[in-house]
Amino acid sequence: MKSCDVKTIGILTSGGDAPGLNAAIRGVCRTAMLNYGIKIIGIHNGYRGLVNGDMEELHASDFSGILTRGGTILGTSRDKPFKNPQPDEQTGLLPVDAIKANYKKWGLDALVTLGGNGTNTTAARLAEEGLNVVGLPKTIDNDIVKTDVTFGFHTALDVAAEAIDRIHTTAHSHSRCMIIEVMGHKAGWLGLYSGIAGGGDVILIPEIPYNIDSVAQKVMERRDAGKQFSIIIVAEGAKSREEALLDKKEFKRRRAAMSYSIAYRVAHELESTTKLESRVTVLGYLQRGGTPSPYDRILATQYGVAATEFLVRGEFGKLVAMQQGKIIGVPLKDIAGKVKNIEPDDPMIVGARALGTGFGD
Repeated sequence: MKSCDVKTIGILTSGGDAPGLNAAIRGVCRTAMLNYGIKIIGIHNGYRGLVNGDMEELHASDFSGILTRGGTILGTSRDKPFKNPQPDEQTGLLPVDAIKANYKKWGLDALVTLGGNGTNTTAARLAEEGLNVVGLPKTIDNDIVKTDVTFGFHTALDVAAEAIDRIHTTAHSHSRCMIIEVMGHKAGWLGLYSGIAGGGDVILIPEIPYNIDSVAQKVMERRDAGKQFSIIIVAEGAKSREEALLDKKEFKRRRAAMSYSIAYRVAHELESTTKLESRVTVLGYLQRGGTPSPYDRILATQYGVAATEFLVRGEFGKLVAMQQGKIIGVPLKDIAGKVKNIEPDDPMIVGARALGTGFGD
């Protein structure tokens, strides 16, 4: 292996935890240590640790046995150093200045950030500030632009699909409408894929505003055809047609005022319309926890190895991405602040409609 100018790197995980983070950490660090002799500085609790200097040197033993472990050995937080920045009471430094100071203090030549939209948007800002940064795409929502897939998504999909399978048996036994809420705040990839994999009769996602009368009609059509139960998959960010007309600020205000999640509202609306008994299951953090699937372990490892190769080649300011089966580098500035939504003519939606799946529109 060739030598490189990068001698010391910092690595952090930020945002929500997801299956595959430890596999990605292992991929980056083992490749860097074994092949290039690079020193690794682990940064605890995301950008908060980078601001506060909560960092330590990591060794080969730290990466032993973590391939299959869920969560992240580094810890995480949702701190966003560029959002409403306030100077530290003791040092007087703004968060970005503290980051630069710790970057220099710890002798970092580059920084590796593992996270979703918010994490890599911050990474793009740090690159603009002059830091050498490489990002990795992590999120169970699969909503990072310019990459076909993010690690964590397939494990969450496996969990959600299995849950739907199990709920099917109760739905059939008790002749009920079963409503399963999955994650997906701004994009409905998890709802769409798990809904199709689990044989959902109706799938409600943020990209397709729903009309409860359309949902009720689908349920009643099934009832009239002799099918006494229905499975409805609801992404947490699903919205009604009326909500779709609101501006972003008003929509967030109304959602914050709700004392229950969207699946419970759909259940209430559906019972009021059809007079049929409905039950709700919110999968929540079950989708993010536990052992990553083999697919995600492999994907995260591939991304981690590629990230190190980017570092040694000096390809900074990029996100490691997958496009048409090939790993490429995408400028962080091109993905910052953006969300990969599902298009109305996406083949998965077209195929689901052909199978008779309803989307509430």
